[in-house]
Amino acid sequence: MKYNNIEKATFVSRPNRFIAEVEIEGKRHVVHVKNTGRCRELLIPGCEVWLTAPGTPGRKTKYDLVAVRKSDGVLFNIDSQAPNKVAGEWLKKKDYTRIIPEYTYGDSRIDFYMEKEIPHDTADDTSDNTDSAQKHLYLMEVKGCTLEVDGIGYFPDAPTERGVKHIRELIKAKQEGYNSALAFVIQMDGVTEVRPNIEMHPEFGTAMDDAKMAGVDILFLCCHVEPDSLEIVSENLLH
Repeated sequence: MKYNNIEKATFVSRPNRFIAEVEIEGKRHVVHVKNTGRCRELLIPGCEVWLTAPGTPGRKTKYDLVAVRKSDGVLFNIDSQAPNKVAGEWLKKKDYTRIIPEYTYGDSRIDFYMEKEIPHDTADDTSDNTDSAQKHLYLMEVKGCTLEVDGIGYFPDAPTERGVKHIRELIKAKQEGYNSALAFVIQMDGVTEVRPNIEMHPEFGTAMDDAKMAGVDILFLCCHVEPDSLEIVSENLLH
């Protein structure tokens, strides 16, 4: 995915989780932060950040803060909407015959529902030849990872009961015959795996372990980040 316009700024402060103060050519601006996570190790006074101006009528702030360069020089995309966008682009390159975003399953809205046709010559001859017998069904929940420690990604960076609920739904779906996957979009270069941040939210770690035991695929979608873009370049499966 690409941003239509991007502008460099210097981070000053973050009064609350929704806004930040930045400087552009010596002038201070209040901008929207497109990530409600803590990002304390990233948003440090004086660091380089990148903004985009969506141009939406009636906005209180002109800019969205979407990327930041960490003190070690690594560029992070922190746009919480970006993971679903790049995951959708990535899925379209696969051989799915149907992709539905924001799919309602149980008591949750799962990020993606997919279907894949089974070739007729490999279908079970004993099937009743209905449409459902000719398809594989998939559910995939996407999480964006912006927390890195010593080359390892961690999730979440703030407690997420919603995230735990989604994992429980994926386990249920797997038991009901779906191919279920929990996919982490790693919003930085150089990181190839994500571990549960059990110090922040132990229950998420337990749920992730339960998912793996139940046969839910844990995917790590590795990205290349530029100030104006985010792209999935490789994928790893947790074994």
